[in-house]
Amino acid sequence: MIIVMSPAATQKEIDTVVARVTGAGLRVHLSEGKSRTIIGLIGEKKLMAQLPLEAMAGVEKAISVTAGYKLVSREIKSEDTVINIGGVLVGGTNLVVMAGPCAVESREQLLESAKIVKAAGAQFLRGGAYKPRTSPYSFQGLEEKGLEMLAEAREVTGLKVVTEVVDIQSVSVVSAYADVLQIGARNMQNFQLLKAVGKSGMPVLLKRGMAATINEWLHAAEYILSEGNFNVMFCERGIRTFEDYTRNTLDLSAAAALKDLSHLPVIVDPSHGTGVWKLVRPMAKAAVAGGADGLMIEVHPNPAEALSDGSQSLTPANFQALMNEVGIIAAAVGRKMA
Repeated sequence: MIIVMSPAATQKEIDTVVARVTGAGLRVHLSEGKSRTIIGLIGEKKLMAQLPLEAMAGVEKAISVTAGYKLVSREIKSEDTVINIGGVLVGGTNLVVMAGPCAVESREQLLESAKIVKAAGAQFLRGGAYKPRTSPYSFQGLEEKGLEMLAEAREVTGLKVVTEVVDIQSVSVVSAYADVLQIGARNMQNFQLLKAVGKSGMPVLLKRGMAATINEWLHAAEYILSEGNFNVMFCERGIRTFEDYTRNTLDLSAAAALKDLSHLPVIVDPSHGTGVWKLVRPMAKAAVAGGADGLMIEVHPNPAEALSDGSQSLTPANFQALMNEVGIIAAAVGRKMA
């Protein structure tokens, strides 16, 4: 349930409502908009039903939230959430770019990649230190040594670091090195991991599962927010369909739907979404035109020698071309590079 306070409600009236509902055993989430305050209630419905909410001073109305996800919904917060990650703003009118290699392979490869994406205008360095792979014989990542390299690249370039956390045990380790914890597609419904990153308080990039519906994706984000962590970004990375020309089917309609259903920022990953480097640039442009808050792009100094996902990685020249094109489209749709 959400309580919509009157535009004329005083701070004392808001505090009184909060005290009343928390005293009844309910949790609250305050959303302070430009014209009014929204109070979200979390807890048992029977406790909410016992409270004379609409009779309280300053309350305009109380509305039952029909969706299973509440904190994620625009019903509880109509304005876009803007997440401040070390001074880089994600959401609102800002457009961010997260770029770098699929996997951290060596210190030299990572530092070169970081300098390339920094020079082209990216704000985040992506790179996997832990790599959950379909085959146990594929490159699994350098783990903590890779995290140390990512931290060094951040020190050298000033880029914020986005990297994947694969299990509960690694949350504290990755948090010590990264700026954003990525939940990969295979872990989207690993609910214990979602709770753990929620409790960490770290910014989270939640990738869509390979066969997840939008509703399931929203509920996965709700797990993180329900632990008190509202620094969550969705990442559309393509879904598995009957099509086999591309690695996945990039669902830009889902990105647009999320912008309507949720206040959280939406990032689009056309690299995993297509699996074909020639398709990354056109789909990146389409994502920005369609309202995405950011892009996640795989870039490698020499894709032909990449240990992971070379076929979908851009060369430095192609990444620079993408950034030039995306900048033009961003300006046309009222966005600015963060």
